[in-house]
Amino acid sequence: MKASRLTTAGAVAGVAVLALAAPAVAHVSVQPEGEAAKGGYAVVNFKVPNERDNASTTKVEVTFPAEHPLASVMPKPVAGWDVKVTKSKLDKPLEMHGKKIDEAVTKVTWTADGDGIEPGFFQKFPVSVGTLPENADDLVFKALQTYSNKEVVRWIEVPQKGQDEPDHPAPVLTLSEASGDGHHGASDDKAADDAGSAKNASSETSAASGSDSSAGSDTTARVLGVVGIVVGAVGVAYGVLAGRRRTA
Repeated sequence: MKASRLTTAGAVAGVAVLALAAPAVAHVSVQPEGEAAKGGYAVVNFKVPNERDNASTTKVEVTFPAEHPLASVMPKPVAGWDVKVTKSKLDKPLEMHGKKIDEAVTKVTWTADGDGIEPGFFQKFPVSVGTLPENADDLVFKALQTYSNKEVVRWIEVPQKGQDEPDHPAPVLTLSEASGDGHHGASDDKAADDAGSAKNASSETSAASGSDSSAGSDTTARVLGVVGIVVGAVGVAYGVLAGRRRTA
């Protein structure tokens, strides 16, 4: 009986250890190269892992957010993949570089012309995007992943704050705040500090030089005084000796 309990406990513990050790399920995600600042341009990577052991990923479709259309979308060529950019008319035209844009990219599709993403591998798909919206903190890109066995995984569930991550979360790009020109002001302050330090150092040097000159003048006067006293004493002694000789 005790042996049976020990065996059962050991099996349960083993399952728990395996569950904790198992890696989290990977999903399609999007990350910027560097930062994706509001109102600017960025290069983002759509990372697509293969989650199947018996099929390859042969097609990836990424839908761009309609509520924040991006006028400039330029995919980088990826070896082994054909890319197609789909544009659509905008209900409200955008203004970019002084020109009105009445259409924007709504979807980018990558189709493998070879084996695609094989089991145990992932692929990055770089895209240059802009201008990023200034009135949003993040952008949601819904994605479809198609496997060689015709299976389609829909990464379209929007994660909600304060809730557990959904089973098939959509890729979310977090936008950073636009950087100001505080660096320029900091440089000016540093230059002013350096100038002030140099001025103080110059004043201290001048004061030190003045002190040295005063000290040198005092020393010279003392030496001359001592020499005068010695010369006077010699003169008095010479006069006394001369008087004595005359008397003799």
